[in-house]
Amino acid sequence: MQKTKKIVLAIAGSSGSIYAQRLIAKLSAFENIEVGIIMSDNAKINWEIEIGPFEKKEVPFKIYDKKDFYAPFASGSAGYKYMVVIPCSMGVLGRIAHGVSDDLMSRSADVILKERRKLILVSRETPLSLIHIENMKLVTLAGGIILPAIPSFYSKPTTIEEAVDTVVDRVIDHLDLDHNTYRWGEDL
Repeated sequence: MQKTKKIVLAIAGSSGSIYAQRLIAKLSAFENIEVGIIMSDNAKINWEIEIGPFEKKEVPFKIYDKKDFYAPFASGSAGYKYMVVIPCSMGVLGRIAHGVSDDLMSRSADVILKERRKLILVSRETPLSLIHIENMKLVTLAGGIILPAIPSFYSKPTTIEEAVDTVVDRVIDHLDLDHNTYRWGEDL
């Protein structure tokens, strides 16, 4: 019997709601995964601006309040092995880099790092200041993965969704999930 893979999915308040939307859609196709979602207030605003109304009933995973410190992944004993912040604002990245656990999102990231589990931050900001770069360095030194929302084009995407999926599919790779996606060197 395959063990359930537990994933925290945090949606922070930078532009790029489509990345989170596509990841949720793709994760919903997998069996034996448990996903807990956290959204910042700004994430909800950006989702509405960029995609339209956020409909909780359309999300197949449990959504936790940003102040719910009783959520299972607020503790390392719950066994959540992965966390993705997508998109990840520089403010959230900075709080994570400096261990500021003032909400469920930053607390969960702190737990993932202290337990030496996999934290994936899909940063979405440009240009970067030295402060941003230093914070990325701190997260990397702590064991986190900075996976910028920078699409690749060697698979010749023809839609926005296909370009977004070049990033989302890399996230899924880092979640150690088997899936079909374009791989470098394959014929198109």
